[in-house]
Amino acid sequence: MDIDDILRQVDPGHHGIPREMRDLQSLTRHWVAERTAPELLEWPPDGLFERVNASIKAQIEKVEEMTGDMDPKTNFALIVIQTELERYKFLVRSYLRARIAKIDKHTLHYLSSEQLRERLSPTELAYATRHQALLHNHYLSSFLGSFPPQLQNLNDTAGNVSMIDAPDLDTTVFIRMLRSAEVHGQGTDADVSLNAVAGDVLILRWSSAKPLVEAGQAELV
Repeated sequence: MDIDDILRQVDPGHHGIPREMRDLQSLTRHWVAERTAPELLEWPPDGLFERVNASIKAQIEKVEEMTGDMDPKTNFALIVIQTELERYKFLVRSYLRARIAKIDKHTLHYLSSEQLRERLSPTELAYATRHQALLHNHYLSSFLGSFPPQLQNLNDTAGNVSMIDAPDLDTTVFIRMLRSAEVHGQGTDADVSLNAVAGDVLILRWSSAKPLVEAGQAELV
């Protein structure tokens, strides 16, 4: 049995692009985008994380079954599976930590409207709601309780000044063009427009890059 036979046992579809590989590529893109964007991006709506979690669980079960087998060929296959498993686990952990960090930093912002709440998964929404309730109770017991009732709200917008801290949409990001398109960039001194082609890497403010990313014309790098 050669290396191709072993890899075929581990992944029968390795000559093509199996569903697991497409999910891994999608997970990697979501991970890069989430770590790059200054605001929380939408939770993948296509069941990606459910499939990834099921795949991780299946791989863990396979590792447990193969552990203890002293056959060198089986041991090599076990190393391949464990390496792939650790890659999946790293991406999932890092992706979720990036999202939780944004939720912790701007909890009230993401709870302030239905449109923003839709970006969170059900688990993240429950976490954000509980997190904000605990934080508000802590502030009330620490110092807010001594303020007049009208000054105890953390989401006050009196005087057209919002107390809700929001992400900085003018943060600079790098994007790679997936399709040719006209790009409009907002600058400090002047705005710039240029015709970008697929493969170009540009640096823009997130407010300018966001429409391109959401339209599938570019991806964050």
